Amino acid sequence: MQKYDPMLEPDPEGWEALDEDERISVVMEHHQEAGIELPDEYTHALLHVVVENQIALGEETPVEAVLRRLIDENLDRHDAVHAIASILVNHMHELIHGEDAELDNADYYAELEKLTAEKWSRGDYTDS
Repeated sequence: MQKYDPMLEPDPEGWEALDEDERISVVMEHHQEAGIELPDEYTHALLHVVVENQIALGEETPVEAVLRRLIDENLDRHDAVHAIASILVNHMHELIHGEDAELDNADYYAELEKLTAEKWSRGDYTDS
């Protein structure tokens, strides 16, 4: 795999063959070639990689199903990856700064299930 396009599902074998640094690099390259200016392109690419890795796990997590649902709700794949990443970032923030020591992946997955394309489009994803 030499190119990444968030509008297309990465080839699983090609994606798996890349190490994490290579995955981040191909995602950053895509955004640079597309002329997308980002305040922190490394962190943006890292979030793409984490979400793509979760999608690649298939049925091991609900992330792939949430992606498909968001696409069915008329988000393009790139926006759906961003929407999922927004929930991931909020979850990570709570893990780091929250007072709830019991927070776990089940909480993240529950928040993903509440996410809709409409909420994402309204910017109403932080309090799913």
